[in-house]
Amino acid sequence: MIHRREKTEHLKSNIKYLIKSRGETQLSLSSAAGLTRTTIYNILEGKVVNVQQSTIRKISDFFGVSYEEIETISFEAKEVIESNVSPLGNKNPAAVPVLKESLLMQNLGKRIGELATLHPLTYYFGSACNLIGVRLEHGIPGLNEPGDLLIVQKGSSSDDKEKLVYDRATKKLFITLEPCGNSERLCVIGDILEERFNDNV
Repeated sequence: MIHRREKTEHLKSNIKYLIKSRGETQLSLSSAAGLTRTTIYNILEGKVVNVQQSTIRKISDFFGVSYEEIETISFEAKEVIESNVSPLGNKNPAAVPVLKESLLMQNLGKRIGELATLHPLTYYFGSACNLIGVRLEHGIPGLNEPGDLLIVQKGSSSDDKEKLVYDRATKKLFITLEPCGNSERLCVIGDILEERFNDNV
């Protein structure tokens, strides 16, 4: 069982490491994650022992890392090990533009580079391209809540992966494992690579 203070130490050292290794600053973290600079400063200076779960989730979502691991392991040690054993070496994270659900369809035809200059960014660690983040404004019954973020490989439609699909008739998104292609009614947004659950709604 990891004690609260030990978790806070892990969180503190991981934030410092992630800011440095990802080329971010306390300011870019606080503004993109929707936190005050004071909150970040207080965590890094060890002035808070009990960091709110919603704050931890915002920080881990911003860096694209595991919500569970940010308080329990050292990312620096983990990434050093992974870059030594991985045949691909030390991968850079992919910057992923985050679109609100309501803006998704009108922006679907735009290139990722253009979207990245117009929308907030998150990061995805893994080998994939053509990624967008879809911030849900309406829940998907039984699966996702408003505020959840889906990382989607735009345009891809694999038989073995869950797909995000837009139904033009109902003007709603849904998720399916069934094979489906684009039609007059349905528009396949792409394969879902990752879900990030957001509890600050």
